[in-house]
Amino acid sequence: MNKRSITETTFVILVFIIVSLTLNGCSLQPMAWKPPVKPDLTGKLAKNELLSATEWIHLDGWYGPEDIAFDNQGNLYAGVHVGKMDFSDGRIIKIDTEGNISEFANTGSWVIGLHFDENEILIACNPSRGLISVNKKGEITILAKEDKNGNPFLLPNDVDIASNGMIYFSNTSSKVPFGRSGILKLVLELRPEGGLYSYNPKTKEVNTLIDGSFFANGVAVSQHDDFVLLVELTKYRVLRHWLKGPQKGQTDVFIDNLPGLPNGISRRKNGSFWLGFTSRRNDLLDKIHPKPLLKKFVYALPLWMQPEQEAFGMIMHLSEGGEILKTYYDTSGKYVSEASSIEEYNGYIFIGGDVTDHIGKYKLEND
Repeated sequence: MNKRSITETTFVILVFIIVSLTLNGCSLQPMAWKPPVKPDLTGKLAKNELLSATEWIHLDGWYGPEDIAFDNQGNLYAGVHVGKMDFSDGRIIKIDTEGNISEFANTGSWVIGLHFDENEILIACNPSRGLISVNKKGEITILAKEDKNGNPFLLPNDVDIASNGMIYFSNTSSKVPFGRSGILKLVLELRPEGGLYSYNPKTKEVNTLIDGSFFANGVAVSQHDDFVLLVELTKYRVLRHWLKGPQKGQTDVFIDNLPGLPNGISRRKNGSFWLGFTSRRNDLLDKIHPKPLLKKFVYALPLWMQPEQEAFGMIMHLSEGGEILKTYYDTSGKYVSEASSIEEYNGYIFIGGDVTDHIGKYKLEND
C-alpha cells in the first residue's frame, strides 16, 4: 500500500471508532450522583484475612452459584451457567451430603435467587422466566412474570419466604434485560428501575412494596416477619420495608455508605444477618458517578477495555438493627473472590459467586 492509501485507511478506521463510541454512548442515559465519602477500613471494618481459611466445593465445570439453598436433608442446591462469562445455558444442580453432583432441573438458563418453601418446593428467580417454582421432580412453574402494572420482571434477583408462606423477591430492572452490557448499563445509569415485591402463593397475587430501587439485589425477611430487607447494590446500602407495627408500609435505610458493592443478604437463626459483597468500592466508579458524559464514554468502550471487577472477598455480620458486628475479608481474592450470597448451615457459611467455578465453605468459630 502507498502512503496515501495507508492514510485513508487509518482515517476510515478512526471515523468508524468515533461513530461506534458515539452511538454506544448515546444509548446510555446516566444520572449524576455524588456518592458519600467511602468509609475508612478501621474499627469493625478493619481488614483481616479470616476468609483465607475458606475451602472450595468444585462444580464439575459449571460456573456462577449466585445463590445457595439447602433442603431438609442437607443437600445443597445452586443455579449455575455454562461458562465463566457465558450465560447462554444453565441448570440448577444438586450436591448431596456425600458431595455427589447431579442435575436437579434443566432450566436452560441461569437461575439466581433460591429458597425452599415449607413443602420443599424450590422458589427461584430466573431472568428468562421471572419468579418460578421447581418441584421435587425438577419441573418448572412460572409464578409471576410482571407486576400489576404490566412491568416485566426482566431481572428477578433474590427471594426469601416469611413464616406465613408469603414470598418476597426483588427485580433489578423492568427495562434492561439480563446480560453483561445490561448489567453495566444499570450500574452506570443509576436509575431506579427495580423494586421489591410480594407474591401470595394462595391468591397468586403480586404486590409492589418498593416501586423504584437502584439495582435491587438481595432480600431477607426478619426473624419475626416484621420487616424485609432489600439490598441496593449501586447505592451501597440496604433498605428496610416494614411489614408490621406502627411503621407498616414504610421504607427506611437499614444501613448506608457501605465500603463495598453489597449483593446477597440472609438471616441467621438469632435474627442477625449475613451480608455478602461483590467487591469493595471502586474509586474510579465513585469519581465518574457525578459526571454523566464521562459515564457515557466508559459505557461506549468495548467490553475488553472496561475495568474488570476486582477480586476482593468481603462478608459482613450485621445485627437485627443494622449495626456492623464483624467483617470478614480475603483481600487477595485468592480464596474468596466475591460473595454474591451467604448461606449458613451446620456451623459453616457457604459462599456463592456470579462467575466463580466453586462454592466457598467457611467454618464459623465462636461467631
